[in-house]
Amino acid sequence: MTIRYSRILLKLSGEALAGAQGFGIEPEALARITACVRVAVETGAQVGIVIGGGNIHRGAQTGIFTDRVRSDHMGMLATLMNALALSEEMGRQGLESRIMSALEVPRVVETFVRARALKHLDHNRVVLFAGGTGCPYFTTDTTAALRALEIGADVLIKATKVDGVYDRDPVRYPEAVFFAELDYDEVLSRNLKVMDASAIALCRDNGLEIRVMNINVPEKLRGLLMGEDIGSRVWAGGG
Repeated sequence: MTIRYSRILLKLSGEALAGAQGFGIEPEALARITACVRVAVETGAQVGIVIGGGNIHRGAQTGIFTDRVRSDHMGMLATLMNALALSEEMGRQGLESRIMSALEVPRVVETFVRARALKHLDHNRVVLFAGGTGCPYFTTDTTAALRALEIGADVLIKATKVDGVYDRDPVRYPEAVFFAELDYDEVLSRNLKVMDASAIALCRDNGLEIRVMNINVPEKLRGLLMGEDIGSRVWAGGG
């Protein structure tokens, strides 16, 4: 069976793990996301995941921390907590996974080494990339673009709660316009908030395709991998 993308990088927000409660980690959300990942693995794709930590720590929004570097370090640790929770749920659902962190916590998870990550992927293990880039001032969006390029992913899939990219929030504005395809520069010029500008530029400069889609329905991810046009596509030929 031939699939469109043989290796994918899935970018999840920390809020995706919070579910309806809006903070922390909700077991139902963990199970739902893991079921989607299992579909991708069963379809034949190798899967890498970058997850955010906003469900646990958002220092910039709380206003408590005046030291951006310290706040960002806390956010990186939050991504480790999320990765540990997601890896645990994957084990329950029969998926083999490895966590690799840009922050060195060797008694808890592996330190990120590209060659080891590639070996894990080749052995059909889901690899969860935690700890961001290991440096402050870089978002997990940028981390996702960086790791996707490092592992040679065919596509970066940005998971959202809606069906793709719109010109405004479709939940609040039913008349919002959906974009099936976009060029990288159009995303930047329209300030569409697909991912942060650094991540978009990194993908653009290296020709990495981005797909923005709702992964809460596992069959949609299966459809994308099997060649269906699901979600919004951001690439050099878009617009």
